[in-house]
Order: sequence, then C-alpha cells, then structure tokens
Amino acid sequence: MQKILTIIGARPQFIKASVVSRAIQQAEGIEEIMLHTGQHFDANMSDIFFNQLNIPRPHIQLDIHGGSHGEMTGRMLAEIEQALLTHKPDRVLVYGDTNSTLAGALAAAKLHIPVAHIEAGLRSFNMQMPEEINRILTDQISDLLFCPTNTAVANLKNEGVADKPVKILQVGDVMQDAAILFAEKAQAPQGSLPDSFILATLHRAENTDNPERLAAIVTALNEVNATVAPVVLPLHPRTRKLIVEQGLELNVQLVDPVGYFEMVWLLDHCQLVLTDSGGVQKEAFFFGKACVTMRDQTEWVELIEAGANELVGADKSKIVDAARRHVDRSVQDTQELYGGGKAAQNIVNKIAKAG
Repeated sequence: MQKILTIIGARPQFIKASVVSRAIQQAEGIEEIMLHTGQHFDANMSDIFFNQLNIPRPHIQLDIHGGSHGEMTGRMLAEIEQALLTHKPDRVLVYGDTNSTLAGALAAAKLHIPVAHIEAGLRSFNMQMPEEINRILTDQISDLLFCPTNTAVANLKNEGVADKPVKILQVGDVMQDAAILFAEKAQAPQGSLPDSFILATLHRAENTDNPERLAAIVTALNEVNATVAPVVLPLHPRTRKLIVEQGLELNVQLVDPVGYFEMVWLLDHCQLVLTDSGGVQKEAFFFGKACVTMRDQTEWVELIEAGANELVGADKSKIVDAARRHVDRSVQDTQELYGGGKAAQNIVNKIAKAG
C-alpha cells in the first residue's frame, strides 16, 4: 500500500484535490492522508468547499494563516515536517503555487520524501509575484512534475529540469476535470443578480497592494459597469478592506465570496470575464467565455494564442476597450488544450506506477 500525504491550503487547491482524491479513492493500493494548512481560513473560503465538493475532512488541520510570506511559510514548514515524521508517507502531493505548496514540498525534500507537483512548469516570468517564486522552487525539488500544458513542459525543459532524475509528464489540467464534473451542480448565488452581467474578480497582490493599479482597475470596473454591462464582483475580504482604506468608490454589484458551485454558475451565465486570477482565466475558457486579464503576464499563454484571452494589465483604457470588444463573444476549445477532463486519472495512474 502506497501512502500519499496531500497538502492543501487555499481555495483553488480544494477544487483540484476534489477530483484527484476521487480518483485516488477509486484506485487500488493507494492510501491518502489530507493535510490542510489553514492558509484560507474564512468559512466561506474554506469550509464551504469541503461541504460542496464532498472532499473528506482533512486528517491534519494546522490553522496557519496571516503574517508575512516568510512567517507563514516558516510556520507551515515546521508543522508539516512534524506531520511527515508522524505519518511517514511514501510521497507528498502538492498543488499549484501557494505558500502551502512550497512549505509542503520543502519539508518533504528535507526528509528525502519524493514530491509530486500538480500544475508544474507554469511560469509568468514575473519574479515580483510570490507565486512565481513558489512554483519555481517547488519544481526544483519535485521528482514527478505533472504539467497541464505543452507550454509548461517546454518551460521545464528550458530550465534544464529534464536533465535531472525526474519525470516531466503532460497530463492535462485537473481544473477542467472539475468544471466538467461539477457543472450540473451549479447554483446561483443568494440575492438578486442582473439578467445579463460581466463577472469580475480582483485579488492579486500585484494589483491590490499597488495603490495606482488598484485605483485604475476600480475606475475601469466602474466605467464598464456604467457603459458596457452590469459588473458582478465577488470580493475577497482583503481586497474589500484595501479599497476602503484607499478611499476608493466601487460602483458595481458586490457579492460576498462564493462557493465553487456558485462560481461555476456565474461563469456559465456571464457575458464576459474580467479577472486577475490564474484559475479563473481557464475556467472562463472551459465555459466558452472570452476573458480579459488585468495582469501584465499570464501563465496560460495558449489562451492568448488561441484568442480566448487578452492581457490588459492595470490600464484603465485598455480594460474598458477590451470589455467593449469581447462582451458576449463566445470561445471554443477545438484542440482540447487542457486534456478534455482526464487529468486526474492520468495523475493517479502515474503515481501508482511510480510507487
């Protein structure tokens, strides 16, 4: 029996783990232990996901959140190490690019426990993003690198990772698995919503922690709401606080953070997506919606190349112009860019084979 210790901590990781854990439960010879670092601790940002997605409650709950990046990562590193010493897994499984990801991978590597990294090889090439640092370092200490795209495979090869004793595997994107699996369970958020609307998300530190960028984006969203279509914005508590502190006025329809099924409903029913999220860019594509990304770089370059996504940074004029051009435009996945919903099974098969 192979024992896998899976480390999660942030909302997107709960979604990814839901489909991979489902595949693990159906496999023979693999036992999974789930560790939740507590990085997302608000009930709307964490507990609701376990309830909705039928993820087994974590065996280990660390309740580590808040503080600086270094403080958070250091606390996680120490406590994850103790969990690994207690449970003695054969492999550690990490997702994405959060502080939980890096802490889990590093704790395992220090104890010579093999690490599998889901979403390996993604790069924004912006070292100002803490996520970029986390993903690069995690890839360097993992031996099973599960890449969602051909671009991710190429990035790892360009960095010389292929010259190490590791396996670089293009398996598809588990987020597409989740979109397909849970689409039928989508449900509208509570409260009244416009019949037609643009869905926006705003939470990246590169935008929210930069007063000029945040002000430009807020102004742009206000203009889009007034001149293109109503904007619905599920707002992270941290972003809401920063907007208030800066004295900015946001004239769009704000809703509280939503669960995954509500987000799926919003994606399925919107006219366009405006976002600075990595995952939401892909989810828009899964539901056939054009996306305008309020960042200077994206990890999902194939969406830019396919014409499904446009980068506009935090430029107010570019955001508004792109919203006008792309509203109500549909996109199609004619090439199965992300594996067509088979990623989780591919991953579990490779883990079982690797032992």
